[in-house]
Amino acid sequence: MQKRLYIELENCIGCRSCLAACTQCGGHEQRNRNYVYDVNPLKDRQTMPLMCLHCVNPACARSCPAQAIQIHETGAVLSALVEKCIGCQNCTIACPYGIPKFDTEQNLMYKCDLCIDRTKDNIPPMCASVCPTNTLQWLTDEEIDQKKKQFGLDNGKWVTSLPYLEGETNVKVNLPGILQGTTKLF
Repeated sequence: MQKRLYIELENCIGCRSCLAACTQCGGHEQRNRNYVYDVNPLKDRQTMPLMCLHCVNPACARSCPAQAIQIHETGAVLSALVEKCIGCQNCTIACPYGIPKFDTEQNLMYKCDLCIDRTKDNIPPMCASVCPTNTLQWLTDEEIDQKKKQFGLDNGKWVTSLPYLEGETNVKVNLPGILQGTTKLF
């Protein structure tokens, strides 16, 4: 049974455990590939984890002239392949979330690959395995549907993709406070 990363943004306490765990995932070369942002710096302590949403039709992959960004059979959008990436940085410009980062020393794009070495075997990604507040969870579609019912998120408060993104994402995001105007994404 396939699982997905489910994010409850309002649970985030800014501990940044997900960042530390990300550096420990295989093949990440001690580099974290997700981020925790302060939503309203100097006003409050609200934080928000942000990682690749693994779009079904990813702009980063569509914009790559070298076809260096592959999509795994599980739906995970992978970092650029070393042997194919030409360093054009189209992917970093095309992503509406600003997720792919470019390493100028290696001339290579990197981003969250959903810990593919783990998730292909239904083992939670490192970030979800260490999150103390269940902001990041590794759930089946049925479990996500239960969350939807639990939170009453059937009236436009459930987001599977943000308005400016074409199509569906493989990461499910619960943003009720943000959609009600209590917080801002950026």
